[in-house]
Amino acid sequence: MQRRFLQPLALAIAIVAGTTGCTLGAEVATMKQYDPSDGVSANVGELALRNILLISNEQGEANLVMTVVNNSGSTISLNVQYDTGATRLTSALSIPGTPPRTRFGDIPADGIIVSASEMETGGLFPVYFEYGDAPGELVFVPVLNGALSEYELLVP
Repeated sequence: MQRRFLQPLALAIAIVAGTTGCTLGAEVATMKQYDPSDGVSANVGELALRNILLISNEQGEANLVMTVVNNSGSTISLNVQYDTGATRLTSALSIPGTPPRTRFGDIPADGIIVSASEMETGGLFPVYFEYGDAPGELVFVPVLNGALSEYELLVP
């Protein structure tokens, strides 16, 4: 009687282990850090830079678009630095402490317009972000054009 009970039980355990065993050692994909949009992200001290993009036009200029979350509660002057090919330019953005989330680049005329000979649509362009004593971060920012409807108003 005991043998009749153990055989189906062993068979059931083998089937369950065989069909689910391959996922026992699999990495959980939801624990991986990723950027859920076209842009990239970085952390610089108390600032969280999110969805950083360069939206370019046909003249070789690009509008820097990003959202900045200021976790410090006070205003921070963020330096944005990039190479034009001949010189290195630095622009400063004033990041208010309140509201804690600020969007830049929605109005191209008021934002940072990058013009560099090495910037290509579809490529990555290096931009350095830093402020105060916080260690800076070099970010390779995607360069997109205004072909998509969500970006057409962001073209410089």
